[in-house]
Amino acid sequence: MTQKNTEGDEMSNGSATTGPDQITGATPDNAIRNADRAKSGPMLAADGTTLKSSLNRALRRQKLRALMLIAPLLIFVLLTFIAPIADMLFRSVENQIVSDTLPRTVEALEEWDANSESLPEATTFKALYTDIFIAQERKLHTRLGSRLNYELTGVSSLFRKSGRKVEDMGEVYQDQFEDLNEYWEEAENWNAFLGSEEWLSAQTAWDEDGDAAQPAFEARPEMAELLPRTVTTFEIFADFVQNEEEDNLADEDPWALVYSALYDDLVNGADVSGYSGPGAAELQEAATAVADFETVDFPAAFEDIDKDWTDLAVWQTLKVYSPDFTSGYFLNSVDMQKTVDGPEMRPESEQLYIKLFIRTLFMSLVITGSCILLGYPVGYILSNLPAKTANLLMILVLLPFWTSLLVRTSAWKVMLQQQGVINDTLVWLGLVSDAGRLALINNQTGTIVAMTHILLPFMILPLYSVMKTIPPSYVRAAKSLGATNWTAFWRVYFPQSVPGIGAGSILVFILSIGYYITPEIVGGTTGTFISNRIAYHISSSLNWGLAAALGSILLAVVLGLYWAYDKIVGIDNVKLGG
Repeated sequence: MTQKNTEGDEMSNGSATTGPDQITGATPDNAIRNADRAKSGPMLAADGTTLKSSLNRALRRQKLRALMLIAPLLIFVLLTFIAPIADMLFRSVENQIVSDTLPRTVEALEEWDANSESLPEATTFKALYTDIFIAQERKLHTRLGSRLNYELTGVSSLFRKSGRKVEDMGEVYQDQFEDLNEYWEEAENWNAFLGSEEWLSAQTAWDEDGDAAQPAFEARPEMAELLPRTVTTFEIFADFVQNEEEDNLADEDPWALVYSALYDDLVNGADVSGYSGPGAAELQEAATAVADFETVDFPAAFEDIDKDWTDLAVWQTLKVYSPDFTSGYFLNSVDMQKTVDGPEMRPESEQLYIKLFIRTLFMSLVITGSCILLGYPVGYILSNLPAKTANLLMILVLLPFWTSLLVRTSAWKVMLQQQGVINDTLVWLGLVSDAGRLALINNQTGTIVAMTHILLPFMILPLYSVMKTIPPSYVRAAKSLGATNWTAFWRVYFPQSVPGIGAGSILVFILSIGYYITPEIVGGTTGTFISNRIAYHISSSLNWGLAAALGSILLAVVLGLYWAYDKIVGIDNVKLGG
């Protein structure tokens, strides 16, 4: 009994030390317990981090590698597609040339009622004198005149004439200051009179023949307070001489405008009695003498330059187009104009662009329809011929791509003219008389014929690629069930070819709506597109704002039609094959 009990105790102790709960190795029970413990805490990866963090890091690396692969294409698209469109949209509303060139005039016109029957105040004419004087020195007044000439004919010549004669107004004051004292004739005296001590030292030490840049003019602080108009004007003059003309400021006499500004400061009560710096005696002498100076009647002076300055329309145009951004270009694009009373339609004799937009859309649709009618049979034949024959004929379809667009268009110009091949053939066949030759060139007919020929391959290729995937057995099955040839084609074959028609139509329509070379050569006055007008404004009239507005509207129309096509047909149904 005792021996048995001892053996039983040993067995009991052995089973206690080797039971399933005491084994530390890989057992089913331990696996279950580890899974239970994992549920109560985050799962760890091999490197000790949480599994979620490890997966996120791996996904980020994958996304970064994918981004690096597409980065060249993305940059290319941004630079060649997105950036030009953004620039076009900005140019279609940008109008900063007026406020940048005539800042004082624009500010003065804010208080003027453009609907009144009276011209602006004399102070506005004086501001105009200052702005035009600075603009003509910088050769900016002609650009401004060209910009405003788009809105009011004759403004360009008005600004050119004013730029040539505006200096005469300032010379009235310049001559009187110089007659009063020779001190005001020398550039060095003006520099010492207005420049700070630090700048004068740097200017004196500057070597004109060296590589170092000329020290920028810095005004004397007390002079900026005493003669603010003079200092401001002289700073503009100094900046122009030093940075734009890159001349030595010490060798350049001040503009006549600076003398006008000095007169304004002195006549408006500048107290120079306490000033004791350079030129103090001459300044005090001038302050006493300006009361007897001859003055300039700026409204009358501008009227002497050109009577158009007394025309309310000129000032109203300046007022209307003074903001930095304008809707004027878009209004012009739809045959409207911006006036002081708001947008209004242009006279009927000046309306052009709406007709061009309608003509462009109409002719693009006609060209697209012509390509469908001509391209569908060709695609059908190619898709049902043996591969060897189809490939040979496909070369003929692609042959126009190997010929210059200009050559093809010029060839149509020769063929379509009244003494051309087509008319000669019709006369020879007796279909038309020699006196009744058809007018096929310089009109819409010539544009449609030439562009249909040019764009036809873009219709045939999608049609062929889609038709090639349609099993012939479908049509044979329909015929075996009693369908006629027409019913089998219309009910079975044609619906499967619609995706090819859709793809070809989009290609042809988008290409035709933006074409301008072919319409320019064979279209004449009635066969041109809106794109021809855009090209004209970009290359000839240089009205880039209007060209950008026309391009933006054309882009919006195309996107609108694309959206409508997607809603009606479904862009997912467009296929290029497969």
